[in-house]
Parts: sequence; structure tokens; C-alpha cells
Amino acid sequence: MNHRQEEQLPGVLAIDAGNSKTDVALVSADGAVLGTARGGGFQPQLDGAEQAVAALAPLVEEAARQAGLRPGRVLTSHVSACLANADLPVEEQQLSAALAARPWGATSHVANDTFGLLRAGTDGPRGVAVVCGAGINCVGLLPDGRTARFPALGHLTGDWGGGGGLAADAMWHATRAEDGRGGPTALAAAIAGHFGQPSATAVAEAVHLGRLDRVRLHEISRVLFATARAGDPTSLQLIDRQADEIARLAVVALTRLDLLGEPTPVVLGGGVLAARHPLLIDNLTARLAEAAPLAEPRIVVAPPVLGAALLGLDRLGAGPAVQRRLRSAYPTTAPVAA
Repeated sequence: MNHRQEEQLPGVLAIDAGNSKTDVALVSADGAVLGTARGGGFQPQLDGAEQAVAALAPLVEEAARQAGLRPGRVLTSHVSACLANADLPVEEQQLSAALAARPWGATSHVANDTFGLLRAGTDGPRGVAVVCGAGINCVGLLPDGRTARFPALGHLTGDWGGGGGLAADAMWHATRAEDGRGGPTALAAAIAGHFGQPSATAVAEAVHLGRLDRVRLHEISRVLFATARAGDPTSLQLIDRQADEIARLAVVALTRLDLLGEPTPVVLGGGVLAARHPLLIDNLTARLAEAAPLAEPRIVVAPPVLGAALLGLDRLGAGPAVQRRLRSAYPTTAPVAA
């Protein structure tokens, strides 16, 4: 590679690794997207930090191939990795060490993937983001570096919701309706029908025995919204609870950062929110309008890897023109209609 080609090396390797999918993008120092790749979920809590990071290698190699770069050498000036399950300082340290051992960038930085969502939906490091996808989490950030965070370790630390949480509670109500411990709900027949089983209890047995992939339980959130639209009270109660939980996270983060009294972006993302179900979004918007009237809710429709790339460009001191060029390669954020 000649000197001219060296000068054109991409500035940032951006990684957004979520529970259900991973996106990688190689971005030049002037904001052009040179290569991308998508893979499966990122679960270092199960696989270990080193193995989870090693599993990113094929995605990095594919993005490098598209960019005309050779794997096995330093690809970028900086690696910006927004990773699911980087919830505690010790987890960030372990993932940072595993990432630094890879020949992907001269420098690297690890943050929780919700910070990528936040940056994708804002013009700078100021605001609050709530992700409601496979799971749920919230972060807040101020320009001086102060953050608002939650442990996000699931039920152990008070978390509820996301596609996984909604599916679990829908199954709970459906199976109890069938055996008589709970009241009737349309969820029982709807879940059974979705999976081609005679009952919701049969769905549970199929998962338990390995005949039905547990990952498919996330499909139940779509069933839940369908039964709610048809008026099922149990489904409507679960969606109301989800709206309440998202609003609580956002308001607590705004309060911790002293942002309740000024206009502040509240970025919403993840599959459950990005689907823009009116039953959820209208409920959530009403709750935010009451508890945080100056909050500015907006739904991110761009992939969060955009946020990881923007964070990386921030580290390189890229100006507004570079950031605008990068944003032009992705869909924009959409304000929540009043």
C-alpha cells in the first residue's frame, strides 16, 4: 500500500453489539462509510469477554474487505465499540482489554450500547436515551462527562420490560389462564396459534424440551400488541406497564442530571419502540408530557452503529460537516408526534 492509500485509511471502526444483533461500520476520517457488516447477538456474560470479542472478527474482516483493506493489520485510528452487557465498570474493563488486544485500531473505547443510541439521536453529548429492544436500559449524558446510568442486570436490579420481559409476562398470563390460576386472556389462544401449538402451555413445554428455539419467544411481543389492539385487557395492562417503565427510567435520568427544567432530547430506540405501536408511543408520550413537560422525545430510526461511529469521530475531533456526511448515509431520527 502506497503513502497515498495510507492517508485514506478509515478513521473509525464503529461497533454496535446488541443482545440480538451486531453492526460494524468502517468510516473514513471525513465521514464516508467504507464498509459494513451485520451479525448475531453479543453476550459476553455467557461467552466471556475474549470469546465474545473474538466472534466480532468475521464482521470486522467483511467490513475491511468492502473497504479494500487487509485484515491482520491496524485498520483504523480509533475503535468505537458500544456493547451490550457492558453494564458494570469491571465489564467495561474486561471488554476494553479484549478489544485492545485486536489489531483493529490504534486506540479503542468501550461504552454501553445505549450510549450509541443516545449519540445517534442527538447533535452532541447531551440528553437521555431509553432502549427497549430485547431488553431495556437507560443512560443520560452531559457535555461535562457526567452520566446517569442503571445497573441493568435484569430482575435482580429492578428492570422490567423489553421484548424478553413482555414475552415472559405474556406467557405467564397465558398459561395461568389455561390452568385456572389466572383470569381469561386472548393471549393464550393467540400465542398457541402463532407457534402452531394446541395451547400456550404446549409452547412452554416445546421450549423446555428444546423443540422450539427459546429465541423465538421474542416473537410474542408482536402477538401481544395484536391482542391489545383487539382490546384484550391483560395485553393492554402489559403495554401500559411498559410505557410507565420507560417513562420512569427517562424521568429518573433527567432528574439525576438536573435536566427536568430545560428542553432535553429523550431518545427512544430498540425494536419495541422503533415499531412505533400507537398503544405504546401515545401512552408513553402522555406520561412524559405530564412528568417531564420539557422533554423532547424522538425515535431513532437509524441503526445505533451510527452513534458508535459519531462517538468515534468525536474522539478524533471531527467537525459538524464530517458528522453531517456520516448521517446522510443513514436514516434520520423522527420526533414523536404530539
